[in-house]
Amino acid sequence: MTGGAAVGQQAIDFSKAPIADVLAALDANPKRGLATAEAKSRLAKYGPNALEEKRTSQWAVLFGFFWGPIPWMIEAAALTAAIVRDWGDFTIILALLAFNAGLGFIEEHQASNALAALKNALALKAKALRGGAWSEIAAQNIVPGDIIEIRLGDIVPADARLISGAYLSVDQAALTGESLPVSKKMGDVVYSGSIAKQGEMEAVVTATGALTFFGRTAKLVQKAGAASHFQAAVMRIGDFLIAIAAALAVVLIAVQLSRDVSILRLAEFVLILLVASVPVAMPAVLSMTMALGAKMLAREKAIVSRLESIEEMAGMEVLCSDKTGTLTQNKLTLGEVSPWGQTDPQAVLLAAALASKAEDEDPIDLAVLAGQRDRAALASFKPKDYQPFDPVTKRTEATVEGVDGKALRVAKGAPQVILDLVKMTGAEREAADKRVDEFAAKGFRTLGVARAEAGEAWSFLGFIPLYDPPRVDSKETISRAEAYGVRIKMVTGDDVAIARQIAGELGLGVNIQPATDLFAGDAAKGVIAPDVAAKIEAADGFARVFPEHKYAIVKALQERGLIVGMTGDGVNDAPALKQADIGIAVSGATDAARAAAALILTAPGLATIIKGIEEARRIFERMMSYTLYRIAMTLDIMVFIVLATIVYGFFPLTPVMIIMLALLDDIPIMTIAFDRADVSQRPVRWDMSRVLVISSLLGALAVVQSFGLLYIGQSVLKLDARHLQTFLFLQLVVGGHLMLFVTRTKGAAWESPKPAPALFWAIAATQIVAALLCFYGLLVPPLSLGLIGLVWIYNLAWMTVQDIAKRAAYREIERRANRATAFLSTLKTPLHGSAAVGPVN
Repeated sequence: MTGGAAVGQQAIDFSKAPIADVLAALDANPKRGLATAEAKSRLAKYGPNALEEKRTSQWAVLFGFFWGPIPWMIEAAALTAAIVRDWGDFTIILALLAFNAGLGFIEEHQASNALAALKNALALKAKALRGGAWSEIAAQNIVPGDIIEIRLGDIVPADARLISGAYLSVDQAALTGESLPVSKKMGDVVYSGSIAKQGEMEAVVTATGALTFFGRTAKLVQKAGAASHFQAAVMRIGDFLIAIAAALAVVLIAVQLSRDVSILRLAEFVLILLVASVPVAMPAVLSMTMALGAKMLAREKAIVSRLESIEEMAGMEVLCSDKTGTLTQNKLTLGEVSPWGQTDPQAVLLAAALASKAEDEDPIDLAVLAGQRDRAALASFKPKDYQPFDPVTKRTEATVEGVDGKALRVAKGAPQVILDLVKMTGAEREAADKRVDEFAAKGFRTLGVARAEAGEAWSFLGFIPLYDPPRVDSKETISRAEAYGVRIKMVTGDDVAIARQIAGELGLGVNIQPATDLFAGDAAKGVIAPDVAAKIEAADGFARVFPEHKYAIVKALQERGLIVGMTGDGVNDAPALKQADIGIAVSGATDAARAAAALILTAPGLATIIKGIEEARRIFERMMSYTLYRIAMTLDIMVFIVLATIVYGFFPLTPVMIIMLALLDDIPIMTIAFDRADVSQRPVRWDMSRVLVISSLLGALAVVQSFGLLYIGQSVLKLDARHLQTFLFLQLVVGGHLMLFVTRTKGAAWESPKPAPALFWAIAATQIVAALLCFYGLLVPPLSLGLIGLVWIYNLAWMTVQDIAKRAAYREIERRANRATAFLSTLKTPLHGSAAVGPVN
C-alpha cells in the first residue's frame, strides 16, 4: 500500500512542512474532515490502515523438513529397502524420518508470530471527523487526510501532525526507546502505536499502514532473521557423510558387479551401507538435547522459543542491550538537589512538590513527590490553583495557601524557562547555565524551581536533577558476562550524554556513538562502509537510536563475523531481536518483542542471561561430544563394511545387526542431554575443521580397531562366518559407547567432569542387553562368555589408545591456533608502538 503519499499534485515532507502546506497537499479540511465518499475512495486507493502479512502454507513448511542432505539419505535408504522388499527396515527408516520431520515442524509451528503481535499493538478504534461530524470508526479505516482527535489513554492510530489543541504528552518509549513521555505541541508529529498520557489535541493523518513509523518496524521484522549456525553445521556434516557414502558406494558397486553379484543382492548391500552411513537419529538427538536444555532454562525463568538459539547463545560474542527498562529501572529518580545561594535543599524540594500533581501520573511529578518525604510540610499548604505542564511554557505552576493564610506561587520546569521567569542575567545567569550544562554532561535531566510570595517577584531556589537509575543487578551482570567473553554494547534512544553517564556507572566504557551520525548518507540506505562497521564494532554503546538503526547495528556486527545477541522490551526492538542470532526479550516486554525473540525472560533483570549462557555452553559441549562420536562411529561402520566386503569377501554384519546397532547406539545416547559438562570461559561455536579432524582421527582408529578384531576372530580364533559376524557386532556396540566416553571431554576420559548417572547407567544397561543377546543367541548366533570378555578387554585397551590420540590432536590444534593468533596480533601492532591510539569516535 502507499498510505501517506501526497494526495495533491506535489509530494512534500509531511514531518517538516508547514501545517498549511500539509493540509493542502492532503486536501484535508480541519473544520469538516473528509467527506464519507472521499474517505471510501482513499481507503480503496491506499488500502486499510493495517499491517500486511505474508503467510507460508503449513504444508510447505512440513514438506521443507523432508528436503535436505540428511533427509535425502534417509529417503534413499527407505527407497532401497522398498526395492528389495525389506519391509521391516523400510518401516523403521520411515518412522525415524517422520520423527525428525515432526519434531522440526512442531518447533516451527510453536514459534510465535512477531507480526501478529505487532498488529495487537495497533489501535482498534479512532475518533475521526467525517462530513463535519465526529464519530468513532475502526482504526483500520483511517486514511491519509483524516482529521482525528487524540485524548488521554488513546493509542495513536496512524502517523499524524498535530494541528490544534493546547498540548499532548505521549509515551512512545516502545517505538523510539525514549525513557520519558514526550511533550507535543501544534505542528509536532505523533506516531502510530504511541499512547496519549496527558492532554487532548487534533491531528491530520499523514501516513497509514506499512508507511507509518510503526509499519516500517513491522517491515524490518518481516525481512529480519539470521541463518542458524546449528543448521549450517548439521548441513555440513550431512554433506561430508554424503560424500564419503557416495565414494564408498561407487567402490562397493564396482567390486560387487565384477563378482557377478545379482542386482537385488547389490541393492541390499547398498541399502545396508546407506542405513549404516546415514546418521538418522542425529537431528533428533541434537534437537532432544536442546529441548531438554530448554526445560532446564525454563526453571531459570528463561523461555526458549527457538531451540537453535541455545547453540547461538553458547557462542554469543556481543550482546546489544537496550538501556531503558533493561539496564535501567525505567523509573525516574531524584539526584542530589542543587540549591541556589543560601536556599535550604528541602525548601527547593518542597516547592517542586507543591508544583506537582499525583493525579496526572506524570513521571516527573511522581518522582518529585516520591522524593518529598516530609508529608506534614506538604500537607500544611492548601492548593488554590494549578496549571499543568504546557509544552509552550514548559513549566507547571501552582498557587497554594500557607498556614498563615498567605498565598504562595511555586513553579518548576525546564531550567532555561525558570531562569527566564526569575529574570536572572549577567554573571549569575552564566553560572546557572554552566551548572545546567554540567548536569547534562552527567546524563541528568534538570528541573529549575522558583517561588514567589504574594505580590512579590519570582525568586530562584535551585535545580533538581532527575535520572533513570541502573538496575541493582546490571553492573554485576555485565561483569559476569564479560568474564565469559561476552562484550556488552548499550543501545538507547536517549541522547549521548545520558548514555555515557549510565555506561560509565555500569563499567561499559564511554565510547558512545550517536546512531544518527553513523547511519547518515549511504549508511541510511543500508550500505555500511568498512570504517563505519569498524566504529560499530569498537563502540561501547549507541545513542539516538531508531528501530532501523538497531537492526542495522546487529546486521553490521554479524557481517563482521560476530555472533550477536540483542535484548529489548519494546516494539522498536522487534526487528533487531529477530535479526540477532539470539534475541532476548526481557521481563515485561511487549508482545511484539516477545514474539520476535528467541529467548524470553520472565524474571526481572538480566541475571538470568548469565545462567542462560552457562547452561547453553553446557548444552553445546554435550552436542559437540555426541557429534564427534556420531561422525566417528559412522565412518567406522561405513569404511569397515565396505573394506571388509572387498578384502575378505563377506559381509561383516547382517541387516538385522545393522538395525540393532543403530538402536543400541542412539537410543541410550539421548541421555547425553543430562550429562555433566564444563562451562567454557569463552564463546564457543561450531569449528567444522576441528570437528572433522578429531572425528575422522577417531573414526580411522576405530576402523583399525575393527579390522584388528576381525583378524583375531578369523585368523586366530578361527570363528565361522556367522559367529564372526556376532563377534564384530558386539565389538561395534562396545567400542562405540566407549568412544563416547572419549569424545565427551577434551581431557582424559577418566577425569572430571564425570559422566552423569543417567548417561552412565543407560550405556551400562545397553551393554548388558547386547551381551545377553550375544550370549543367548537372540536374533544373532551365540557367543561364549569368554569371547564376550575378550571383546571387552580388547575395546578397553583401544579406548586408551583413542584417548591418548585425541588429547594429542587437541594439543596440536590449540598450538596451531595460538600461533595463528599471535601472528595476527603481530600484524595488527602499529609500527610506531609508542603512538597513542585514541578511541574511535
